[in-house]
Amino acid sequence: MRLRVMAALLIALTGCARMENVGKAPAFTPVEGGNEYYAMSTSGLPLTAEPRYAGDDASLWSRSRGSLLGDRRAGQRGDILTVVVEIDDKAEISNSSGRSREGSDEMGIPHLAGIPQRLDRRMPEGASVANAYSTSSASSYQGDGSVKRKEKLTLRIAATVVESLPNGVLRIHGSQEVRVNFEVRELIVQGFVRPEDVSRQNEVTYDKIAGARISYGGRGQITDVQQPRYGQQVADILLPF
Repeated sequence: MRLRVMAALLIALTGCARMENVGKAPAFTPVEGGNEYYAMSTSGLPLTAEPRYAGDDASLWSRSRGSLLGDRRAGQRGDILTVVVEIDDKAEISNSSGRSREGSDEMGIPHLAGIPQRLDRRMPEGASVANAYSTSSASSYQGDGSVKRKEKLTLRIAATVVESLPNGVLRIHGSQEVRVNFEVRELIVQGFVRPEDVSRQNEVTYDKIAGARISYGGRGQITDVQQPRYGQQVADILLPF
């Protein structure tokens, strides 16, 4: 009885959470609670002065990060870089196999010093040892399989360096939300990047991100309608047929 009450309360709470979005657009995720805000607002940001080089005071072309020729690539915690996602994958696999076999076997004793004829008189009517036995068999198998997949995705997103590992590798995290009417499009990118893979334009492509996790989806009224109901999802898991 207690389990039933708890299940009913859980269903009611879930329904109440869904009822909050009735008649209004889904709310954005607060930026203040993300990894980007934490990395850029905590005291872990680099506070040391930039190195000075001889002649910088009298030169028009300073090598500091803020100068025209300075290296502005992301390399420290709190820095921002652009992640370029251009996925255009295509895979096509086709397999075919076939197998067939035929066999036959026949044995008889038509003449052997008159013995088969004498045995035939004692055997039931129609039976004869002239054809002792005859067997035949045939089998065939044929199988076909194919896989065809095509994926294309082109995105650009700003990510933040949330951690600089002891070996110099940068852990990045980026999130983006765009709301159109009552549907929110979500884009999340995270992974590990080597500083030398960041281009002079402060960009890094997705194929240079180790452990890349790229999520592109949405939430809202359209996504909610396209998802099966909770009861149907549970039934699909439990029912054996």
